[in-house]
Amino acid sequence: MKKIVTLMLAMLMLVPAYAETRNKDLEKARKKEYKQKLKEYKKAKWEVLGSHTLEVALASHFDRLNQLGPDGHEVEGIASSTKSKNTGKQMAINNAAITYAQEAGSTLQGRVISDINANGADAAGEFENFYAAYERLVEKEIKSELEPSYTIIRSNPDGTFEIRSYFIVAESAAAKARQRALDQALKDSEAAQKYADKISGFVSKGFE
Repeated sequence: MKKIVTLMLAMLMLVPAYAETRNKDLEKARKKEYKQKLKEYKKAKWEVLGSHTLEVALASHFDRLNQLGPDGHEVEGIASSTKSKNTGKQMAINNAAITYAQEAGSTLQGRVISDINANGADAAGEFENFYAAYERLVEKEIKSELEPSYTIIRSNPDGTFEIRSYFIVAESAAAKARQRALDQALKDSEAAQKYADKISGFVSKGFE
């Protein structure tokens, strides 16, 4: 018994050290990514839409990601061809929410198919409306959790602009947004309600 207690105490002492090492590795990887992004943007003639320089905008972006650690995720929104910078920026915001929602919907659908359907419950057709409703509601809910970081812009040969906006979302907040969307989507789906607890577990896992 004494040996077990000693072993457990030793393991508990290792947890902070492991977490610190993991965070340092993440910070190191993001510093490398910062340099690569900066080089890539300059080569492709991207400029920041706003008052900051490209270097400051990127540095602030990665600093924020480092603050959040594993909880922080980047979300990109794109407007590929727009005549108005303001309209393009809004399009990019909407695109970011749609992209996030589609990824959340696809992840959930994949888990339902591999788990619930694999157990002999063939409810693929009944779930189609549920998936669509869930994606639509995630798109609505996640907008309030997207933290604007920076926007870049460049001119297209035809005189229009290509705009990319970047956001940071905390997974802890995003999980709550997905759960709110799920709660609403379940109300209109009898098929999904049968597996509500299991589906809720899938949603809470995020994109793991």
